[in-house]
Amino acid sequence: MLKYFNPFVEAFFLTVVFIFIISLWAKKIDWSGRKESRHIHQKNVYRVGGIAMVAVFIFLILFNRDLVITPELFGFMLAAIILLFVGIRDDFRELFWKTQLFFQMAVGVLIFIIGVRIYHVTNPFTGGVINLDLSQTVLIALCLVVFWIVLVVNAVNWLDGIDGLAGGITLISLVTIFLLSFKPEVNQPPIAIIAAILIGIMLGFLVFNFNPAKVLAGTSGSMFMGLSLAILAIFSGTKIATAILVLAIPIIDFIWVIGERIKSGREIFRADRKHLHYKLLELGWSQKKIAIIYYAVTLLIAIVALNTRAIGKSVTLAISFLIMVIVSWSIKKKLEQFD
Repeated sequence: MLKYFNPFVEAFFLTVVFIFIISLWAKKIDWSGRKESRHIHQKNVYRVGGIAMVAVFIFLILFNRDLVITPELFGFMLAAIILLFVGIRDDFRELFWKTQLFFQMAVGVLIFIIGVRIYHVTNPFTGGVINLDLSQTVLIALCLVVFWIVLVVNAVNWLDGIDGLAGGITLISLVTIFLLSFKPEVNQPPIAIIAAILIGIMLGFLVFNFNPAKVLAGTSGSMFMGLSLAILAIFSGTKIATAILVLAIPIIDFIWVIGERIKSGREIFRADRKHLHYKLLELGWSQKKIAIIYYAVTLLIAIVALNTRAIGKSVTLAISFLIMVIVSWSIKKKLEQFD
């Protein structure tokens, strides 16, 4: 078990040390990033978490003796570096959403070319496997990878609105993938090692990000979280159904917000405060309360995801979607009464 425990401990301590050093430097030069009306942190909180996350991840992957740098893992690291620079640019001077979307899609295409592929999907109604013959359905396979990367990256990015929320949900999701990698039908020790590294990084980040936050992930950090979950779900025997279930709250919120923006005639990727966590803030909930409720629900769903097959996951996801729609609609009506 040391090959899993040691990377976790190393990732945790390196992340804590790196964030501490880089936040001191950021404070010294007042490098806190851009401020907008939707942001709840306006001063003395630094958007440098993503830099530390990616740096520690790359370092530990390269120097872990139990990992082989396969083309797929190399593609993961390359994608992380590309999105890091895109995110840093957005953290300090907002990038047009179409530019961000372009790079997210480009990263999806890049890792597909390198070898990160979805070879099959599970039929949610029968539990059977639908194989994707790349010689005949390469375009479909490419679109699936790109769509999956864009979906998860943006769902997690949009979740990063209050202290500890995106980091905590990502942590629970990574623990789920870590445990999943030990199941007999998966049995992927390298995925467990990568997940252990990422778990340590998330815990180290949450030391500074849980309310009251001293450091933020920024766009660079939230996109790295989303990218990590999206790619590990593909690596883990294409366990996308499990990932969708564990990420039910951010994914359903993502779909709900896009629906509201389309309904109001706004650009679907134009940032606003329509997300569920912002609405709960408007109702007077504290950031800690929102984060803990999200954690509890996600943990419950993760337990279900680890102990059910495809049909059970589909039912759970449908129930989660229905509950989220009811909750979002109820909150919307309640806020309208206050206006």
